[in-house]
Amino acid sequence: MANFKLFAGRSNPALAQAIAQQLGVELGRVRIQNFSDDEIWVKYEENIRGVDTFIIQSTFAPADNLLELLILIDAARRASAKRITAVIPYFGYARQDRKDQPRVAITAKLVANLLTEAGADRVITMDLHASQLQGYFDIPLDHLYASSVLLKDFADMELENLAVAAPDVGGAKMARAYARLLDGELILIDKRRPKQNVAEVMNIIGNAKDKNILIVDDLIDTGGTFVNCAQALKDAGAARIFGACTHPVFSGPAIERIENSVIDKLFVSDTIPLRSEIKNVEVHSVARIFGEAIIRTHNNRSISSLFDSLPSQ
Repeated sequence: MANFKLFAGRSNPALAQAIAQQLGVELGRVRIQNFSDDEIWVKYEENIRGVDTFIIQSTFAPADNLLELLILIDAARRASAKRITAVIPYFGYARQDRKDQPRVAITAKLVANLLTEAGADRVITMDLHASQLQGYFDIPLDHLYASSVLLKDFADMELENLAVAAPDVGGAKMARAYARLLDGELILIDKRRPKQNVAEVMNIIGNAKDKNILIVDDLIDTGGTFVNCAQALKDAGAARIFGACTHPVFSGPAIERIENSVIDKLFVSDTIPLRSEIKNVEVHSVARIFGEAIIRTHNNRSISSLFDSLPSQ
């Protein structure tokens, strides 16, 4: 019988259940409800005193998902849990990581502080928007990667004349790692963003003609950058275009844009549940990676071997 317990918030119950199945345990009993004024109330319905406790919750919008995680952590701390690990498949607010203009908040740092103050002893997350965000935390953080899961089916297609593209300069390191794993060429897109959530493709650095191209990114929000990148590569003579992204945020017009784009197939993970099925999107579960990270954390074993087939970003 496992001497740790796994609990889940309400943001992504399917992934939480899949992780529990990977570990061969049942999700712990916790009651979460909203009062009539929408205040969140949490109660653990089993004893966790002295127990190694893992709480699974993605923190995508609305902000209630983040607040619910903080309340779950606080309740576990007050219930005398031995160690509290926040398992955050998608770490929201990660893009607000710097003062890129005057008088703005560094919200990613604020969220890191909130998790620590609530009582988290450790964080396990996946594909942060920028790996240096790990430095925002004053508690240990394990950073996992979805590449082995997202690449498997694509690699099995055994496409020739392959290239990997980064939709912007910020994604160059990830694209380079994917290109190395797939033994493909690297293409970079030089992009200008005139305002938030609006992207304009400027220049393609590399040869796209007659290439089968995989565009990789950590997340897709409104889909503008990703779809514009795909169209620019197609206009430059690319043969077939695929995509891989860890976090399918898919806000606003994203789903319509992706369905109407030149992308043959987009591989995503289940860190965020899809609102609906999308004809050219294929979901792959990262439950195995999180399950392995959780059991290794519980046993105080290194999880670095999980990175052997994953890109270093």
